[in-house]
Amino acid sequence: MTPRPAVFGLAAERLHLIGAGGMGMAPLGLYLAGLGFQVSGEDDGWNPAVRTLLERAGVRIVAPGALPDDAQLVVHSSAIAPAHESRRRATARGLPQVRRGEMLAEVVKGKKLVAVVGSHGKTTTTAMLITVLQRAGFASDWVLGGLFNDSSLPPALVGGSDWIVAEVDESDGTIGRFSPEVTLVVNLDWDHPDHYAKLADLEAAFAALLARTRSAVFISDACPMSARIAARGGFNAPVHTFGRAGEFKGNVLRYTPAGLELTLGGRFALPHAEVRSRGEFNAANATAALAVAQELGAKLRADSLAEFSGVRRRQAVLHASALTIYEDYAHHPTEIRALLGSLKQALSGRLVVVFQPHRYTRTAQFKAEFAAALAGADSLFLMDVYAASEAPVAGGTTADIYAELKKSGAADHVTYLPGNDAGLLRALQAALKPGDTLAFVGAGDIEQSARDFVARLKSTEAREAAWNAFLLAVRPRLAAATRLVERESLANKTTMRVGGPARVYAEPAGAEDLQVLLREMHRRALPVHLLGRGSNLIIPDEGVDGLVISLGHEHWQKFEPHADGRIWAGAGLRLKNLCGLAIKAGFQGFEFLEGIPGSVGGALRMNAGAMGGWMFDVVDEVQLMTLQGEIRTMKKAEMHVDYRHCAELHEAIALGAWLKPAASAQSDDIRRQIDVYQKKRVESQPREPSAGCIFKNPPGNSAGRLIDESGLKGERVGDAEVSTVHANFIVNRGHATSADIIALVKKVRARVKAAKGVDLEPEVLLYGAEWKDVL
Repeated sequence: MTPRPAVFGLAAERLHLIGAGGMGMAPLGLYLAGLGFQVSGEDDGWNPAVRTLLERAGVRIVAPGALPDDAQLVVHSSAIAPAHESRRRATARGLPQVRRGEMLAEVVKGKKLVAVVGSHGKTTTTAMLITVLQRAGFASDWVLGGLFNDSSLPPALVGGSDWIVAEVDESDGTIGRFSPEVTLVVNLDWDHPDHYAKLADLEAAFAALLARTRSAVFISDACPMSARIAARGGFNAPVHTFGRAGEFKGNVLRYTPAGLELTLGGRFALPHAEVRSRGEFNAANATAALAVAQELGAKLRADSLAEFSGVRRRQAVLHASALTIYEDYAHHPTEIRALLGSLKQALSGRLVVVFQPHRYTRTAQFKAEFAAALAGADSLFLMDVYAASEAPVAGGTTADIYAELKKSGAADHVTYLPGNDAGLLRALQAALKPGDTLAFVGAGDIEQSARDFVARLKSTEAREAAWNAFLLAVRPRLAAATRLVERESLANKTTMRVGGPARVYAEPAGAEDLQVLLREMHRRALPVHLLGRGSNLIIPDEGVDGLVISLGHEHWQKFEPHADGRIWAGAGLRLKNLCGLAIKAGFQGFEFLEGIPGSVGGALRMNAGAMGGWMFDVVDEVQLMTLQGEIRTMKKAEMHVDYRHCAELHEAIALGAWLKPAASAQSDDIRRQIDVYQKKRVESQPREPSAGCIFKNPPGNSAGRLIDESGLKGERVGDAEVSTVHANFIVNRGHATSADIIALVKKVRARVKAAKGVDLEPEVLLYGAEWKDVL
């Protein structure tokens, strides 16, 4: 085993890493553990795969800010500020603290370092070089700045070789500590303006690195800045070029299903190579890796890169079905332009891009270039800047990129919702079409957004498969009179006149068909919702991902008086019709229901009430069907009923009820009482479309009075308005959306809370969703 080196002149054995989950820090942690150091690490947001890698290597994971008592030296990412809790504790204890690059430079001293440097493609090129050397049996250690896509190779290896391949980052100036044997400059761009305020500063840093290189320098023949630095001369090592016309020549012969095939020329001993990667950019990366490997003495093979697994977040495929989803770490305009160009080469459909800018300083410097590069997407979704350790900079926000896109006339295909990543991803999912290619692009926490989106998409695809299986199973078994349709609009089936479609909508023609539907839904664990007259509910604009059952068929609308004095009322019978039929038959006691815009089933579920009366005041027995398809009859005394609630009907569907009239009376007498109720209702309730009372009355108080006294009558969001007639009603003034209504509900609750100290609870249902998730 390689002896553990002394670092910084210290006999330190116990090292603590802050930001250990980062793609630069984690491989370094693995390498340090491999050298024999006792390593601990912390991070504010672990990727589970990275944490597992470190734990398997013996790295002890601690909570953020929990600097171990036995730590002797602290290694931190450059993004970790001195104010970080563990850094403050380290300072208080007098512990030495070094940056990632400083530590890497220290542990590679005395070894033959192949430093892969430059602005774009370092990680992929380093991974390609490691792969080629391993394929050739060339012994070397390595430290990558990322993870391979599969587990065939670790991101760091201690093998005892004199050689080590490492990705060296220039972003924080630590590049000045390295003296490589071989330096590979993939390309150069003026990046990291937070550290290199002038282009000349960046060029000087790389010129100094090349001057310290002992054996060989490789630069791209397509990089003007590299050529400019090389032209200064005065280097100890010869400078070689790679690329389409370089000393080491590589050109794409053709693209293959797996990637591409290169023709090699110039100083290459190999005539061609297969590369499992796409695009001209990766062709240049592969050419560079092959050139350096040959220079080191490795024996190249045509298939050296044919099984290259790729690097995580570098054109990594996250999902492939009707949609193909990539993620990529590109965070500079040059990288983005190359990425989009590479992806478009293999596309037949649209290219949809989600982009998260990285750092305010970079965004401020390159906002126009970002806009130009991103204009290559057919549809673009913009996330807010990932700040890293920076404070905001004028001109460095996502809004500034959006303004540049508007200026160039390219904003018509752009979606930007400031500060609302969840809303952005919902909009993205709604906009995608089969055959699209989607790319999540950026170096911040967009990685987690991409994985969350893919998980949601997979769930959606699994749900769609379940729906299709359900429809195939039930359609042959239903009567011709039963209506079963997909994506039926629900807005016009409600009294509020808002909302989106049902995934599946059904009007069963009888109990047997209802049983078929419910049993299949239960078997497939799919959600079921009952829709009555459509009052007392708000349907979300995106609709309902469930089976919406309406008992609208005439089978469910029966009104049948029996000799025992009771009346059978089907669940689909409208309350207005129930009252009308009761009048004709001379039955009294139902008058209070006449103005409630609902059906018997809905009135049972909600224990609907008005004018001092409640639905269960007139109920004797209820017949229901459980969501498993079992029919039961329950006496009123067996049921748990209270204000606006019947517990048994939250997991069952009412089929109808046996009702008990209060008494028999003359039709004219009953009609006069109804006229009194109607007059009162006209005077106290709005005529515009509404869902009825929005809020429950607090104990001993009136929701309408509290809203009125808070000055909210006439308050509007869009076309949703707090009624000027009755403040506990929200009315639709014509084109209100569910989002308008929900926003107005929030506004009313907040104002009443501030003015009256009362938390109003919604009485109206948020159909297919929960108020707690939106309030």
